[in-house]
Amino acid sequence: MTTLTLIGKPACHLCEVADQIVDTVIEGLPADVADRISVEHASIAEDAALYATWWEKIPVVLIDGDLHAHWRVSADRLRAALMAADTQGASA
Repeated sequence: MTTLTLIGKPACHLCEVADQIVDTVIEGLPADVADRISVEHASIAEDAALYATWWEKIPVVLIDGDLHAHWRVSADRLRAALMAADTQGASA
């Protein structure tokens, strides 16, 4: 299972765009890969530790807890990273 965490805040245009990109990328993955991805949303407005770490970089995408992207999310790069994470998870 791969966990993608999208960190943002309410009323953040770039966060909304990142969320749409995440949805589009996952919808375009093979069904068996997409089924092994869990998407979690976190808000810096509700978590002081997230705010302290990420406030100037949102939206932030983490894959299995590791930083994948901040500010702008590339669909092609995200797709490749999710496919790689799935392959690594399958071999573990």
